Amino acid sequence: MQNIPTTVRVPMAELTALLARIFQRHGTSAEVAAILADNVARAQRDGSHSHGVFRIPGYLSTLASGWVDGKAVPVVSDSAPGYVSVDARNGFAQPALAAAREALVAKARRNGIALLAIHDSHHFAALWPDVEPFAREGLVALTFVNSMACVVPHGGRQALFGTNPIAFAAPRSGGDPLVFDLATSAIAHGDVQIAAREGRRLPPGHGVDGTGAPTEDPNAILNGGALLPFGGHKGSALSMMVELLAAALTGGNFSFGFTWANHPGAQTPRTGQLFIVIDPSRGPGSDFAQRAEELVGAMHDAGQPRMPGDRRYRQRKEAESQGVAIDGDQLARLRELAG
Repeated sequence: MQNIPTTVRVPMAELTALLARIFQRHGTSAEVAAILADNVARAQRDGSHSHGVFRIPGYLSTLASGWVDGKAVPVVSDSAPGYVSVDARNGFAQPALAAAREALVAKARRNGIALLAIHDSHHFAALWPDVEPFAREGLVALTFVNSMACVVPHGGRQALFGTNPIAFAAPRSGGDPLVFDLATSAIAHGDVQIAAREGRRLPPGHGVDGTGAPTEDPNAILNGGALLPFGGHKGSALSMMVELLAAALTGGNFSFGFTWANHPGAQTPRTGQLFIVIDPSRGPGSDFAQRAEELVGAMHDAGQPRMPGDRRYRQRKEAESQGVAIDGDQLARLRELAG
């Protein structure tokens, strides 16, 4: 019997279609399935494995639990000249963004800046796919999303904040957009899960166990422990900011403000998300993309060889010519799930 190779290559379109079949078979509408499949496939393609196909079991167990509505239709409201709000109606955040994106871009073009507030949404994915497309249209974009209580505030005694990531994207004249996506915790929750699955210990300073003692054991962090914010009080302050922007401002839940106790298997936080989109051509610095390129050149001259997003772009280029890299066992399991 021939063993499945450790890593195989799959065309992007084939992987996306496979994922869409899985989502729809397990309870989403065709529209939601297409959006989520595209998001997961992009993450896998670009090497963001903690948010690629690794996430599929979590999506499916959440759908099976009844915690999220995989067929929810977002309701978009024109709240103000520079403000769009979306009630995701207990659905996923990406379809809510898709429903409001055209209005958000139009307002940003018209006013120079616009805000999108999403509430009652579930975000279980990487953030950079949300913002990179704006930069490819010449816009600057930021987004903030809170999650579930798994991070201890600096000096605190119990988990209160989520990993609370921030993503940013900006155009540049000489290359792909500058894009970063970072958790305000010392490590992304998905990376802790992967370390636990692979039997690896974490570096010091990433988390605590159930007694509050520092630990390098990912299982101790996941089972009664908590993560720490990056940079001590600085990361903790940024995490607080994300709670205010993604939850308090949007009308979504705080990371500590919901419970899925009655939905065994649920993994997706039911919170909120905020976008700020800026049209740099409306300001005095109308040559923004060229100025960004100037900054990149200065950073290279200062000795920084790699810009935010470069690793993803390299992985993407490789995937375009060779196919998306995926573990052979994972691919076999995905095909089983697709039926």
